[in-house]
Amino acid sequence: MSLINTEIKPFSATAYHNGKFIDVNQDSLKGKWSVVVFYPADFTFVCPTELEDLADHYAEFQKLGVEVYAVSTDTHFSHKAWHDTSDAISKVQYPMIGDPTHVLANNFEVLIAEEGVALRGTFVINPDGQIKVMEVHDNGIGRDASELLRKVKAAQYVAAHPGEVCPAKWEEGAATLTPSLDLVGKI
Repeated sequence: MSLINTEIKPFSATAYHNGKFIDVNQDSLKGKWSVVVFYPADFTFVCPTELEDLADHYAEFQKLGVEVYAVSTDTHFSHKAWHDTSDAISKVQYPMIGDPTHVLANNFEVLIAEEGVALRGTFVINPDGQIKVMEVHDNGIGRDASELLRKVKAAQYVAAHPGEVCPAKWEEGAATLTPSLDLVGKI
């Protein structure tokens, strides 16, 4: 069964955020758009390139009213140490959630149990706490924050314009489609 349109499950975790440890739970992800990005582990190779890319685009996410959360099965202490020692990770201003008990990785169905790490999973969650976009792939393949931004904008557009859908490669301001009988076979 897909997680699309399901509500996020309850959790309680600690995150490293702007020099402090903060509590985060399912309610933290409600009331606004959220992006949850799982990655395998701190102090690795592809992960810092992804988190740095998200950090470089963080202001754009914030302008859309979106909070970004990075999650790995490391602890919040490990996140702080990584933030303090890595040039790439020192740019991160969004919360980095520790999931050493694997509750979040299990809730979002991205845990590789035999390794104790998460797959690269990306989830866009609407203000009601429902998953609207999900992408999960092999840990050797890095993600692109600009493509994630495009998907967030499309999800927000569709939510604000019932009855309209965004075609492939849709960009903000481009034409959308209104599904109807008249449109069948004409695209």
